[in-house]
Parts: sequence; structure tokens; C-alpha cells
Amino acid sequence: MFTGEPGFAVLGEAADGAAAVELAARLAPDVVLMDLRMPGTDGVTAITRMAERGLPARVLVLTTYDTDADVLPAIEAGATGYLLKDATPAELFRAVRAAARGESALSPPVASLLVGRVRAAASPAPDAEPLSPRELEVLGLIARGGTNREVAARLFISEATVKTHLLHVYAKLGVKDRAAAVAAAFERGLLRPAPPS
Repeated sequence: MFTGEPGFAVLGEAADGAAAVELAARLAPDVVLMDLRMPGTDGVTAITRMAERGLPARVLVLTTYDTDADVLPAIEAGATGYLLKDATPAELFRAVRAAARGESALSPPVASLLVGRVRAAASPAPDAEPLSPRELEVLGLIARGGTNREVAARLFISEATVKTHLLHVYAKLGVKDRAAAVAAAFERGLLRPAPPS
């Protein structure tokens, strides 16, 4: 399917997670489509190993499993996106392009599951401190896929300052990482989706 689509080149295929990690290290793809349940090394382990080795490829999970027990470990291991195998070719192409840009791509059931988890885990205390304009600015750039370095350059501040702002955001929103912070901010109406281009 990808071979015939303009803008894509299939660099390799692997039968299990261990082979996927080795191929990703050797071929340096922009995006790896990763199943979760495979013989030998599973997808979450493979995603973890890729992160440990510092491989820059974005990982888009493509699987039939959409339970908490499948989705959360994959996202925590470093998956950029999570799509179910009933996605249309157009959805899959869009998701791979988004992953290549460092943007999250989530199938609707998975997005709903994550929003539900964020709601449950990050209900604000009644006296929760609001985010400052600068913290909202940093979080907005992160939500659009910006790295700490890119946000720092855009706002003319240091990466250390970006990290400090993010730590304050996590504390105020009651979350532990950037993905949860972005989800919580959208859920609470602090950030709004960008209009379609």
C-alpha cells in the first residue's frame, strides 16, 4: 500500500520486535509502524529498546488492541501515535505523515481512552493555580509537536527555562509528562485545536 503512494518509501520489514529494532538502527527510517503482539520480542519492548538506543525514528503503533493494558504501556514507552488496524488507507497515510512531523496520531477510540484516563488522573483541585501566559505559550508549542529546543528558539529562552516551565505546568495540572499535560490542557479548554489547514 505504501509503495504505490507518493512521498513514501518502504525501507524494510521485520517479523518481530527484535528485528525491528535492528532494522531501525541500520536503515534510520523516519517512521516505524509497530504491531504490539508479535512472536519473540513484543512491540512495547521494541519501542523501549529503540528509545534506550536513542534511535530517532518515530513509532506509530498499528494494532487491533485498544485496551488500557495495551495503549498506555505503548505510549509510555515512547510511541508517537496509536492506530487501530481498521483505519482506512487515507487515515494511515495521514497518521504516518503526522508521526514523521513528531505529531501524535491517535485513533478516536484510543484518544477517548486517553482523555478518560487524564480526566480521572488529573482532576484539578478547586484551588489549582492557573497557568501563566508563558506556560500556556510553551504548552501550546509543545502541543504542536515542538521539541524543547524548538520551543526555546521560538521564544528566545533557554532549553532549561522551557523545562522549568514544563515542570510548573505538570505540577499545576497534576500530570507527569508532556503528553498528559497537552491532553489535560485540551480537556480543560486551556488549549484549542488548530483549525484544519
